[in-house]
Amino acid sequence: MAATSIAILLTWLVAGLFILEAGLHGLLLTALVSLVGLGLWLGTPYHTLRKFVFDGLAAAMPALIIFILIGVVIASFIQSGTVGTLVYFGLQLLRPELFLPGGLLLCSFMSFATGTSWGTVATCGIVLMSVGQSLGFPLPLTAGMVIAGASFGDKMSPVSDTTNLAAMSAGTNLYRHIHAMSLTTGPCYLIALVIFAVLGSAYGAAPADPTAASALLAALDATFTVHWITLIPIALMLILGWRRVPPEAVLIAASFSALMIAWGLQGVTLATLLTSLYAGVSRETASPLLDTLINRGGIGAMAWTLTLAILAIGMGALLSQLNLLRALLEPIAQRIQRPAQLLTASTTAAAASNAALTEPYAAIILNGQVFQDVYDRHDIDRAMLSRTLEEGSTLTAALIPWTTTAIFYSAILGVSSLDYAPFALLNWMNPIIGIAMAWLGLGYLTSKVDTPSTD
Repeated sequence: MAATSIAILLTWLVAGLFILEAGLHGLLLTALVSLVGLGLWLGTPYHTLRKFVFDGLAAAMPALIIFILIGVVIASFIQSGTVGTLVYFGLQLLRPELFLPGGLLLCSFMSFATGTSWGTVATCGIVLMSVGQSLGFPLPLTAGMVIAGASFGDKMSPVSDTTNLAAMSAGTNLYRHIHAMSLTTGPCYLIALVIFAVLGSAYGAAPADPTAASALLAALDATFTVHWITLIPIALMLILGWRRVPPEAVLIAASFSALMIAWGLQGVTLATLLTSLYAGVSRETASPLLDTLINRGGIGAMAWTLTLAILAIGMGALLSQLNLLRALLEPIAQRIQRPAQLLTASTTAAAASNAALTEPYAAIILNGQVFQDVYDRHDIDRAMLSRTLEEGSTLTAALIPWTTTAIFYSAILGVSSLDYAPFALLNWMNPIIGIAMAWLGLGYLTSKVDTPSTD
């Protein structure tokens, strides 16, 4: 029954997206109502089902708050000239043939330092999208590069929430977990870097229209005071993120510093600043491209993303609390005989749970609980389990259109997840290469650590 229910649910979502070409809100709402009906049929009282949904939303409240604050960050960073300054220097310093590998490294560094792929996409991502467009790079290609770099840093950073959660859920040491990931993620990242370098050379060799970049630079000069002071909010994000300050506090502090710069340096009135925090930035410049870049942000702009995330989280909470996924996964885990089968199963189960539960946190926790004893029974280091949890959940979250991560990325970058997915090289290569290496007997840790991490 669990297998049939989940298969019908995923078929409905995929068919709705690709065949009906329906909106995600309606698809997720009907899926949520269907799960409520299934719960009632199974004998679960309505008030209990209602509590499942509300408890799931309560647990996800930090992520929902970050959704709102990201809109504030974007508006404040634009008003302060932070985004304009980054674009200005990016156009002057980034040569076209180095744009893709350079952007990948930049996003990787920022995400690794702050531990958040979402914050990286919302700041560096929108800057690189604008620079890439002015240099003639396709938007899906640039978006895929941004997401691959941000995902790498988030996955490998010791201050990332998913990295710590995966180690904790598998019962292994944090740094052993990172070491285990490096055995497969390192080669995948180098492959992605080479591919982006080749693609960058191909696009960079094509003659670009210099007037587009020149017009954008002139418009930036006329609209903002380009100054190093405007980079203070970015520096503050990096410092506070590295010191493991809670993400909502990091975003609030960075936004406040940006607002002070916008008021003091850019001459934006207090009324305009306060209005833009909800309504976003609304300005006309001499460049249509710059208008596209800066007329965004605000809490209101996140409403589409926020409401979609609420529906997705509610659906995932019902799937989890009704134990449908656990009923499906545990019998599979108990039948595994070979180590390669086990690594393959935990990776694919994490990805499938991601698709069903709509966000990686629940997928990591659930599969960590299901597979811990199986890894112990086969005498396989639990760091191998934590590695597969991240490869199957953290990375694939950006590729599944109805997950909260993909919803967020699409909204911020303005590119559908179906369009950028082929170019998010690390996100789909790493799980595949990780499974292939398992069957080839490569990438295994040679000793077992039984002491769980206290990180």
